[in-house]
Amino acid sequence: MSEQVEMTNPVETSVGGMKGHILRRTIHLSMVLIPYAYFAHGETVAETVGLTLEQAVACVILIALVAEAIRLKLGITIFGQRDYEAKQISALAWGAVGVGLVLLLAPHEAYAWPIIVSLSLGDPFMGELRRKDFTDRQVMIYATTLIMAIWLACWWQFDTPLWVAIIAAPISMISEWPRLRFIDDNATMVLIPLALILILEPFAQVMV
Repeated sequence: MSEQVEMTNPVETSVGGMKGHILRRTIHLSMVLIPYAYFAHGETVAETVGLTLEQAVACVILIALVAEAIRLKLGITIFGQRDYEAKQISALAWGAVGVGLVLLLAPHEAYAWPIIVSLSLGDPFMGELRRKDFTDRQVMIYATTLIMAIWLACWWQFDTPLWVAIIAAPISMISEWPRLRFIDDNATMVLIPLALILILEPFAQVMV
C-alpha cells in the first residue's frame, strides 16, 4: 500500500471517484475465481492456444508487464486506478505478476488457493475497514479472522496442512501492512506467503 493511500481517502484518489473505486474493488474480489479457472480449465485453455499451462501463465505475466510499461511511458491512468499510479507500477500489474508467480511456483492447489483468495478478499476487506475509520488493532483482528477462515477452509477442502495454515494466515495479514512507496500490497500479500510456503513445504511433506 502506498503512502498516498494512507494519507487520503482512496475514493478521492480513484479515477472515476466512487464508481472507479467500486470497479477496483470488484476486480479485486473477482480474483477469487482465478484458482478455479486455473486448476479446472487452465490445461484446456492452454492447449487451445498451443501452449503448456506454465507457458500460458508466463505469457500472461509478460503481457501484463509490457502493457504496464506502455502505460507508464504514456503517464496515464485508466478508470478505477489511483491518480498516483500514473508514475508508478499499478496495483493491477503487481497483482497480475504476483498471482502468476504463485501459480507457477506454489507446490499445488493446497497453497495456491489460500494465498490468492487471501489477497482477493483480505486486501479490500482491510481497505474498507480503514476507510470506515476502524482502528489498526480492529483491522488486524478482523482481517486475521477472515484470512484464518480462508486458510482453514482450504485445509478442509484441499488438505492444506493445518499447521501451515495456522502460521501462514497471520503472515498473509501482516504482509499487507508494509508502507512501501513503489511496491503495492497486491505483491507483498502473495509473494511473502509464497516465499514462506516454499520454505515450509519440505517440512510439510515430512510431517504428512
